[in-house]
Amino acid sequence: MKNLKYYLAAIFAFATWGTFSLVLKPLHSYASLDILFYRVFSCALIMSMVTVLFRRAKLKENLKYFKSISQKSKYRIIGLNVLSSILLTGNWFSFIYVMNHISVRATSVAYLVCPIITTILAFFILRERLTKLQWLSVFLSGVGCVLLSYSNLLDMLYSSLIGSTYACYLIVQSTNKKFDKFLILNFHMILSALILLPFFPKYSGSIPTNFTFYFYIEIIAVMYTIVPLLLNLYALSGIASSKVGMILNINPIIAFILAGAVYHEALGGLQILSYAIIFLAVIIFNAKEIFRLKTKEAI
Repeated sequence: MKNLKYYLAAIFAFATWGTFSLVLKPLHSYASLDILFYRVFSCALIMSMVTVLFRRAKLKENLKYFKSISQKSKYRIIGLNVLSSILLTGNWFSFIYVMNHISVRATSVAYLVCPIITTILAFFILRERLTKLQWLSVFLSGVGCVLLSYSNLLDMLYSSLIGSTYACYLIVQSTNKKFDKFLILNFHMILSALILLPFFPKYSGSIPTNFTFYFYIEIIAVMYTIVPLLLNLYALSGIASSKVGMILNINPIIAFILAGAVYHEALGGLQILSYAIIFLAVIIFNAKEIFRLKTKEAI
């Protein structure tokens, strides 16, 4: 039961992201870059204000620790977090662009590809060991993704781009556990904002005047960015990145349901079969933990 809180954090984060289309689609008339600009700037501002007002003691504690470590470790930590910010920025832009200009389903497939990439990277880079059942789960996920891409290869290419950037982010963050999660994410947001700032004058549209735009942007900033990412980082501190990656499949399954039920994107028998296979793969991958929890509940 000690890992249950980490599983719940991951489940809540990815379930929330699965409903992202509900707040992103109302902004489809705005350019993807504009949504990205205001999303990142809002996140950076909100988190920085919270840090200054409520987390100064934690900031001083983390800075003290950073000063105490070797120069080599400092460069490594800075490099990891700069890379994380770049990966997040690329992931957000590609996700927004594909959802609003390609299809909701293409973004859902992206987060089906992501767990496979995450698991394979975790095996080779982090040396996370997998059981035969978990490898079977990875294989089934791959089969599901191949079936989904069978009818639309271009969507699969977009999906792979989105999925690979977030998979790499998960792997990097699995090695980044020494600092406060909120401060780490705040650093990512500030750096992401600094990356985007030089592009804002040239590539942004006219400043939006519609209240609805800012209303949805703030919801996206808090409920679809800051909260899920914090929960994600928290989950990574307690369970393996490969497990977090497989739980991520909850996101596209919910997005898939919304694509058909809300946005009326055509659903075929092959697609339904593919998602069913992937859902089965998630159950198989986490079967050991699910069975253990049920056993303890029975006791």
